[in-house]
Amino acid sequence: MKNKKVVISPPERRELSRRVRSRKIGAEDVRRARVILALGSGVGVRAVAGMLGCSSSYVQRWRERFLASRLAGLVARHQGRKVRPDAAKLEARILEWTRRAPQDGSTHWSSRRLAAVLGTNHMTISRVWARHGLQPHRLRRYMLSNDPDFEKKAADIIGLYLNPPDHAAVFCVDEKSAIQALDRLDPVLPLSPGRAEAHGFEYYRHGTLSLYAALDTRSGEILGKTAQRHTTADFVDFLTQVVASQPLGRDIHVVADNLSAHKTKLVDDFLARHPQVRLHFTPTYSSWLNQVEIWFAKIQRQVIARGIFSSLDDLRRKILRYIRHYNKTATPIKWTYSSPTKRINA
Repeated sequence: MKNKKVVISPPERRELSRRVRSRKIGAEDVRRARVILALGSGVGVRAVAGMLGCSSSYVQRWRERFLASRLAGLVARHQGRKVRPDAAKLEARILEWTRRAPQDGSTHWSSRRLAAVLGTNHMTISRVWARHGLQPHRLRRYMLSNDPDFEKKAADIIGLYLNPPDHAAVFCVDEKSAIQALDRLDPVLPLSPGRAEAHGFEYYRHGTLSLYAALDTRSGEILGKTAQRHTTADFVDFLTQVVASQPLGRDIHVVADNLSAHKTKLVDDFLARHPQVRLHFTPTYSSWLNQVEIWFAKIQRQVIARGIFSSLDDLRRKILRYIRHYNKTATPIKWTYSSPTKRINA
């Protein structure tokens, strides 16, 4: 059998080729398929070993198993390690200790420190954690709304997203305040192979701007305006700009947060002059219900966080340029939410 030629039938070749192309099966299964395909193409054992970075004995072993059992022979026969007699008990101890706070003053366990306490190795700890989805090194923060009318307000806003009124516009409005116009004092070291873009630590601050933005939930387009501060007068001016962008008489629903500048007499007077405009306030500590916050996160990542601005005018110009280009390919946000009774944004 050692010198017997490997002949692969068309169905077997199709299956082996599928395994080679697959992104879901194990790397060892792919390598075995490559071995058989190469042997079936007339390549010698040593040449196949050199091509795939394995030993000749590895190639010979899987050739013999394929010739003996065909595709069924390309399955690993390793039985794995024997289960320790106390494995279940040890796993229970690991889970119990993981939920306890360490007694050395630290806030959470590492796999090596817990292994030292329990007298086992850190890989055992890691496998148990992975099996049960435990990640002691990670921390997530959440915001809990204390609004007594949370369900009513949340359902109202989610209804605007999922089932907007006919012949009406829905805008999510908010302001991103205190955007700093930072200018780096040292030259920027550009991106290059093996090195990330580098900014100097020192900077000069030219001042701050506030950005008012209104996201049209139907089209995803942004209406933006910059201001020196975020006052109630600026907010009303921006609402006037939103109204002017729509056909005369169209009903406009505006989703906004509970900032005090949004609930002044000046705003009430504006609403009295524009009866087609209705404000919908998000519940307290629930700005994540406002879709424009998703867009604010995007402009923060793509423009502001790594931006270099020589002046406030430069900052304003770059923000408005980004908005113009964004609107060319804007798409609405696909909003999903499981239950308006959930008050926690985790």
